[in-house]
Amino acid sequence: MNRRNFIKTTGLVTAVSAISPSLSAETITKNVFDGFIPKEIINAIRSRIKLITPEERLQRIERARQLMTENKIDAILMEGGTSLSYFTKARWGRSERLFCMVLPAKGDAFFISPKFEESRAKEQTENAQVHCWEENESPYELIKKVLKERGLLSATLGVEETTRHFVTEGIRKAIPALKIKSADAVTAGCRSVKTAHEIELMQIANDMSAEVYKAAVKQLKVGMSENEFGEIISNLFGEFGVGGGALVLFGEASAHPHGLVKTNYLKENDVVLMDGGCEVEGYESDITRMWMFGKASDKALKNLELVRKAQDQGLKAAKPGVEAWTVDAAARKVITDNGYGPGYKYFTHRLGHGIGMDGHEWHYLVGGNKHILKTGNMFSNEPGIYIPGEFGIRLEDEMLITENGARLLLPQQDNFEKMF
Repeated sequence: MNRRNFIKTTGLVTAVSAISPSLSAETITKNVFDGFIPKEIINAIRSRIKLITPEERLQRIERARQLMTENKIDAILMEGGTSLSYFTKARWGRSERLFCMVLPAKGDAFFISPKFEESRAKEQTENAQVHCWEENESPYELIKKVLKERGLLSATLGVEETTRHFVTEGIRKAIPALKIKSADAVTAGCRSVKTAHEIELMQIANDMSAEVYKAAVKQLKVGMSENEFGEIISNLFGEFGVGGGALVLFGEASAHPHGLVKTNYLKENDVVLMDGGCEVEGYESDITRMWMFGKASDKALKNLELVRKAQDQGLKAAKPGVEAWTVDAAARKVITDNGYGPGYKYFTHRLGHGIGMDGHEWHYLVGGNKHILKTGNMFSNEPGIYIPGEFGIRLEDEMLITENGARLLLPQQDNFEKMF
């Protein structure tokens, strides 16, 4: 399973993810799965879920406008996707027909929508201005018309990073006087610094993940396929009423960080790698844990200890004001100094990625990245050692940058018998 798509694992889990937090865990479990996780645990965790409020979204927009002013951007444009959902309640899939929001530094936001989607657009945009184009009209000419009315035809327009090339080019051709630049300073500037509410939603997703992993390993059996175990994990997330799942790798497959196409079946004394999580009100968890199905070799025990020490050093190095590359370097040094070097030879990937509403987002703990860490940044901390033909070990936790350093959202793994 592609770890970046684990939340969309099955139609059943996708349907479960839409369940309202107001429903009781007892109702969810009764209607969806026979439970393996105690209902009192499900109830206790789910009771903490609180929805993002309209007031919070207004605060996000005001922060965006502040960053626009600081970065000399007059307006930003974003298509349907995560950033749009961050600033508004709109959930809009992308197609060849342009739907987007333009948020000026001054004045009200407006939306551009296909005319036949007008009712759905208005339903999702909280009484904002919605300008519609017919099928035989150009959405870019419509953007030009509205910008002209706002006195922004020669303004600087920031474009959200995932905006498709044909959209940017359509705007550029229709409005040649417009100065187009990246909106990363605004979108990443807002989304990469988490509020207390965002952190709590991510903590809830992490707590669910921990309970799911603990329940899942009790279902391991000789001959089970990786896909079968992955389905068990997805179903366990369903007991919480959320969409989730995991990349599962058995034995030698764990030496490849994201696995191979070949399906593997569980054998005695295989290592089991689980890498995944769930989504709670739009916020994701991403946790990797190791389990030993049988007796661990001395080499596996040693490598688990080394990876844990590397994670500790990454945690110690992470604090406000340091450059992102230094955190990767601190963790990598533990592994290379103990014979698994140089560089990326055995620890084959960066130490971590930003995480929030997207499983991978700004910024990255990787060599060469001079991004300055800030209080409220959330990263994965995931060192690993991968030995082709034998096994791989990876430990991954979400790491919050605080005023006083960094902390992980879950207890770390100490050994193969206790994951949390």
